[in-house]
Amino acid sequence: MSVIVKICGLKESEPLEAALSGGADMVGFVFFEKSPRHVALEQARRLSAQARGQAEKVALVVDADDARIGAIVEALAPDWLQLHGSESPERTAHLRKVFGRPILKALGVSEKADLARAAAYEKIADRLLFDAKPPKDAALPGGNGLAFDWALLSDYAAASANRNWMLSGGLDPQNVAEAIRVTGAPGVDVSSGVERAPGEKSVEKILAFIAAARAAA
Repeated sequence: MSVIVKICGLKESEPLEAALSGGADMVGFVFFEKSPRHVALEQARRLSAQARGQAEKVALVVDADDARIGAIVEALAPDWLQLHGSESPERTAHLRKVFGRPILKALGVSEKADLARAAAYEKIADRLLFDAKPPKDAALPGGNGLAFDWALLSDYAAASANRNWMLSGGLDPQNVAEAIRVTGAPGVDVSSGVERAPGEKSVEKILAFIAAARAAA
């Protein structure tokens, strides 16, 4: 089994190079000003050029309007759009059509009932991302370093024919192998779990995460 590995929240050249040289399949860039991982458009242009042809580039947005997404697409030339807000199935379908990019739709999970939302997106989004639901007072919709009960996804995997999904939330080099074992996740996504501090990526942790995910697969 080959597991898709995504390193998200990259904003500097050295950590991005670590993700690329380590063999990450996807590299994510956050366009959300409240996040410590936010990248400006000019910064995104430079990082896009560095990553071109080596991994799939993902633009993460949170309830952004069409004009904002258009500017991001022009700067980053992403292979994917990641919707990490409250985007409805209708909004998801609209953005897929308008921008012609496959969609990675994040869904917050804290209990089994949250997985019921997946059905509305399975035939619209190209891939789902199950992330830990943020606390009610959280400023960020993701990247909070929180995990949820992975057994919930084990149930989802057993009951659903959908294999286009990834696991996120609280993953790090030490627990990613166990997360893959428990959930059977086809892909894993990490951000805060490979950082020294919020928004400050660790080259060593990035490489260790990718190696651990590959070994688990």
